[in-house]
Amino acid sequence: MTSQYRVNYHLRSHKRDNLIEFIKGMLLTPFVLHPHDEESKATQEQENANRYAGIFGSIEMLIDEHRELLQAGIPTHSRLAKLVPSIGTFFTRLPLEAAFRHINRTNRISARKHVPPSFNDIRRILNMAQVMAIAPELQLVTFDGDMTLYADGQNFADDSPLTVLLIRLLRQGINVAIVTAAGYGTDAMRYEQRLSGLLRGFAKEELTPTQVARFYVLGGECNFLFRCRADYRLEFIDDTMYASSSLRSWTDTQVQQLLDVAEAELADCVRRLGINAQILRKPRAVGLVPHEELTREQLDECALSSQMALLRSQGAPKSEPCDVPIPFCAFNGGSDCWVDIGNKLIGVQILQEMIGSPPQATLHVGDQFLSTGNDFSTRAACCTCWIISPHETQGILTELDAILFQS
Repeated sequence: MTSQYRVNYHLRSHKRDNLIEFIKGMLLTPFVLHPHDEESKATQEQENANRYAGIFGSIEMLIDEHRELLQAGIPTHSRLAKLVPSIGTFFTRLPLEAAFRHINRTNRISARKHVPPSFNDIRRILNMAQVMAIAPELQLVTFDGDMTLYADGQNFADDSPLTVLLIRLLRQGINVAIVTAAGYGTDAMRYEQRLSGLLRGFAKEELTPTQVARFYVLGGECNFLFRCRADYRLEFIDDTMYASSSLRSWTDTQVQQLLDVAEAELADCVRRLGINAQILRKPRAVGLVPHEELTREQLDECALSSQMALLRSQGAPKSEPCDVPIPFCAFNGGSDCWVDIGNKLIGVQILQEMIGSPPQATLHVGDQFLSTGNDFSTRAACCTCWIISPHETQGILTELDAILFQS
């Protein structure tokens, strides 16, 4: 009963990625129709690898066609758009066949007899293809914080293996930014505490003023921007110092009115679901912080209820949170639920404007790419890698580092 429920729950739209599900379905056919022969394992594994690679090559061509028709202004005419109607924008080519062969050499997907290529296999292959494609033109890498660079609710550790990899990006002339939901206002010390291990790593490696000036922190999704100084401390950058008026045009009165709606909806969720939790109000966010562990279904319910309430309050119940007068992000944070004014789409766009990095030269790495996650919106602004842990982030950066230093 529990297993079947989990299967059904994952079939719901807010727990699926339609492109990955499409690829997964395509790969299931050779897995089922070409079972392993015990007498010729090596040959069978190579044949399976070639079949899988052929499918990834075909999907690669579908993506190329979709990109061409997007440039012609008719993306809905592509075969991929007809197969996956919710498909978005690809800012670069994706060498999926090469990425599959690279991943398969380590993970031996084609050698498996009982477990077909999974959601996570495909997610990792897409990540690898994106890293291969973007590396030559990369100008800006943005990261989520919790569960991307460090464990949920923890600080960046002094012994984190990510420190060396991030420093190598800065030394390569690539801008690095942490775009996080954590909102401490203009209090730089709070962010410095969360990133203490990384900042001490900068000092230990004696990064130059030019190198550390490429490091940014953007808190509250898109509301509080900081830049690293030559003394390895964070300095707040006032709104007037960068071009954000076109991206953040709302007034404080409008913000507070929207947060009133969100706070009321979260309070209703507490009553309706019988949750033991506290509602926290911040200048540009409101959150539900439970006193006991909640199920992901309860957190999703709070996030989706808040999302619908805020869309209705802005007269756009069928719109997306990015397409309303005051964009917002209502998301399941894994152990809590928050509603932020603005979102990471705006955050990434602010950094792109400051640095002059186009979408095809910008990469966002995060763990919340389902529709109830706060990394989801960045797909409209840049290339993305979907990871699930700091360990996977390390793997992505290691692959990226190898490509950068080969070129």
